[in-house]
Amino acid sequence: MQLGLGFMASKTLLSAVEIGLFTELAKGPQDAVTIGQHVGIHPRAQLDFLDTLVALKMLNRENGIYSNTPDAEAFLDRAKPSYVGGLLEMFNARLFRFWGSLTEALQTGTPQNESRDGTDAFAHLYSDPKLLRQFLSAMSGLSVPGARAMAQKFPWANYKTFVDVGCAQGAAPVQTALAHPHLRGVGFDLAPVQPIFEEYVASHGLQDRLRFHSGSFFTDPLPSADVIVMGHVLHDWDLETKTMLIRKAYEALPTGGAFVVCETLIDDDRSQNLTGFLISLNMLIETPGGFDFTGADGQGWMKDAGFRETRVEHLAGPDAMIVGIK
Repeated sequence: MQLGLGFMASKTLLSAVEIGLFTELAKGPQDAVTIGQHVGIHPRAQLDFLDTLVALKMLNRENGIYSNTPDAEAFLDRAKPSYVGGLLEMFNARLFRFWGSLTEALQTGTPQNESRDGTDAFAHLYSDPKLLRQFLSAMSGLSVPGARAMAQKFPWANYKTFVDVGCAQGAAPVQTALAHPHLRGVGFDLAPVQPIFEEYVASHGLQDRLRFHSGSFFTDPLPSADVIVMGHVLHDWDLETKTMLIRKAYEALPTGGAFVVCETLIDDDRSQNLTGFLISLNMLIETPGGFDFTGADGQGWMKDAGFRETRVEHLAGPDAMIVGIK
């Protein structure tokens, strides 16, 4: 029953993020009527909605006054740099309805997103400034925990330059540069991303050490650097494209350079990392050929491309990195 009704709990949280409930309560505790007036909840729904969030451990309630739990306060207040709700906003705006067609995806093996009517999903996202900003913010929400862990666990002291391929808003370059003042980095992505990347980098005061390089990893060579990073990129593509991108990274690196792939890796036994499996099913819904993979899979592809040394290391939550040394 808990699994079967899971979509109800999920949508309760997603709607709370959508209407800015946690951002409003970050200003201070409030009663149900006041909250309803500030974020637009009908009186009929106020108590049931708020108390459901109490039962979900997303809100506290004391003597009829509601406040954020510590996790909600830290991660779901849009005014805080630790906000990861952008990812939940995308889940709400796009993925929630697409997952309603999972059965069809299982039966046909075809995407169930905008591409059902012949639209290229990535082209659709990148052509609409509002959707693109939402998507890139979502990628930051997905990437920040792992990026912070990568900044601490990877031996950056041994290197001077890096490129983040498919950099999105720039979460990984920013976290890396904040932790290591000696590094200079490049974000590589399609041209429409540039102003959003530069705005995000400037908000962290890193514009002197991080720059944007426009290009497509399908048609252009990757910029050369001591380290090349791909975070949540390879899972979007079929096996042929995955191995092509790994070869391009190998070719762009100097001898001794490192290739770092960050993903929600499926465990090698294929039985534990639920998030990895769900992301892989999401690739079924979102892409023509994408899928998540195990650390052993990724190491094998790197060795086939020529990397002489590989390893897998856990980062944070469901995320891990595969490191290949040329």
